[in-house]
Formats: sequence, C-alpha cells, structure tokens
Amino acid sequence: MQSLNLGKYLTLQEFCTCSKTYQKYAESIDPYPKNIEETIPALQALNQIIIDPIIDNFGRENFKLTYGFCSPTLKRYLDKKDPQTGQKNGRIDTSRDQHIAHEINKKGQYYCSRLGAACDFLIISESSDKVLDWLLQKQLPFDSIYYYGKTRPIHISYGPQNKRDIWTFTETGIPSKKGIEYWRELAGKIPK
Repeated sequence: MQSLNLGKYLTLQEFCTCSKTYQKYAESIDPYPKNIEETIPALQALNQIIIDPIIDNFGRENFKLTYGFCSPTLKRYLDKKDPQTGQKNGRIDTSRDQHIAHEINKKGQYYCSRLGAACDFLIISESSDKVLDWLLQKQLPFDSIYYYGKTRPIHISYGPQNKRDIWTFTETGIPSKKGIEYWRELAGKIPK
C-alpha cells in the first residue's frame, strides 16, 4: 500500500513520511491511515484535483512537499515538546486543518469534521505569493489556503466544503485576513 500512487506524481509513502517530525521519530510513528476506505480516496482527490495540476504547471523538480498526511500517532508527537529545544515538535490543529483527513478517534468521531485532505508545499523556483496568484487564476476548487509568507510553504486543502477561503497568519501564529485583500478579491471574482 505504501507505493500506492495518489495521483500522477506522489505516492502514499511520500505523502505520509515527508514531515520533519516523522523523520525525527520515524521508529516510533505509524504514519499511515487506518480508515483507508475514506482517507485514501480523500488523499487521492487532493492529489488528482489540486496537486497534479500544480506539478503539471511548475514541474516535479520544483515541487517540494513539506507536510502531507498526519496520522494519529504523528499527531501525538507533534503535540510533544522536543527534549533538547523545549519547543513543540509541530503546530497542527487536527480539528480544522484537514491534514488528518478522514481518520477517526477513539470515540468513533472524525478528528476533523471538515473532512477532505490537506498538504503544505513549496515551489522551489517561485515565491509563494506568485504561486498563490496562479492557484487563484487557475480556478482550482480548494477548500482553504494558508499563506505564511513569500518564502514559506503554502497550505492547501481540498474537501466537500470547497470554501475557497484564504488565511494568513501573524508572526505569533494567529489566523488573520489582513494583508490578503488582493487575493480575497481575486478569489471572489472566480466562480466556484
């Protein structure tokens, strides 16, 4: 199953093992989905509808996946602090950001009721603001985009809501709509 192609370019293994936290604690983390009947199709839809067109346009050599699927065991390690630095291993909000896709918690509920799937990526040859311009002009049916800055990865999700919502973040990590008026206007002009 690890070599399963999610789209034209990325495999399940790439999508589940690309994060720095996984690479740091790989021996202790099961990075793969458990609810394969729902999570695999969600990851495939994200790849085929969103990621494949991005790679088609910018080239596989320029695409760098920085964060893909977050398994429940990876989530536990993201919530922990690194013993050397005292910093949390990662920042994730499984109830909203869709990295955990359709995984189900111990109570039988979805971790993220928004469903769908998400990833973070960089285009090596292009600034993230220019990539965001292209995403909006291409009219891709994304759910949410998180823009962190010109040289930082872009978070993009695809799910049933197809909100086409865009967020940026303050230096302290608080979600904001400030400074992205141009993109919000561009997104609003594009039919869903």
